[in-house]
Amino acid sequence: MKMRLSALLFLATVLPAAAHTPYLVPASFSAREGDTVTLDAAFAGAFFVPEVAFDNSTCMVTLPTGQSRPVGTVQRLKTRTVLEDVLDAGKGTYRFSTGPRLGALFRVWEVDGKRETSRDPAAKIPAGAKVIANFQSLTRADAYITIGAPSRAALAGGESGLVFVPVTHPDDLYVGEHFEFIVQYDGKPVAAQKVEVAEAVWTSDRRPSIQTLQSDAEGRVRLPLAQAGTFLALARYRSAAPVGAPVPEYSNSYTLSFRVLNP
Repeated sequence: MKMRLSALLFLATVLPAAAHTPYLVPASFSAREGDTVTLDAAFAGAFFVPEVAFDNSTCMVTLPTGQSRPVGTVQRLKTRTVLEDVLDAGKGTYRFSTGPRLGALFRVWEVDGKRETSRDPAAKIPAGAKVIANFQSLTRADAYITIGAPSRAALAGGESGLVFVPVTHPDDLYVGEHFEFIVQYDGKPVAAQKVEVAEAVWTSDRRPSIQTLQSDAEGRVRLPLAQAGTFLALARYRSAAPVGAPVPEYSNSYTLSFRVLNP
């Protein structure tokens, strides 16, 4: 069930955490063989200013060989989760991922004109109530780090859930060019999907510029690269929840952080 605008506004006021966006960002997008790298994973409203730690998931790294393993060290703090890993699989591109995280349930309904909300999985929506929202959040964030020349074995594709599949390599982006990627859900392209790209301001006292794009019939997005810096691309997509889930829908959120260089 798609929520109406009034329901979205209501959720924004009573459930502020719902507006938080997940992200995973490395201290550096490039490294040397054998380096120990660190990344931050959090939910926030400004990027990359952590507010709530990303938890309840298995953080993974895909190696230049295409094989995946858990991240070496994951330390969860109050406002952020810190990932630390040794890049010991040689040169090429590594993909880091928070992995999927099932989050809060959001239920809003009306009975006799009175609106109620609950995040309790055991709560029952009363019979005859007007259901405004009934979904659960499912979030994931990715980032790439490259040693030497970029390689493609670790790039996303054909996976379950919501993901961006890079056409242009995400660690080979320069001003004046384009970043092309395909929005996929469960391995299939998602057409007419809105994607927001926000610049990183690294502080909460300045509003970032945000560019909104839409995928074409093949799920492809073509982002013009007008300035150097670090950016976060975000997509939100509603899908049917699996049989046995406590809600009928998942609200999927996926982000990819990337860097653009001057030529």
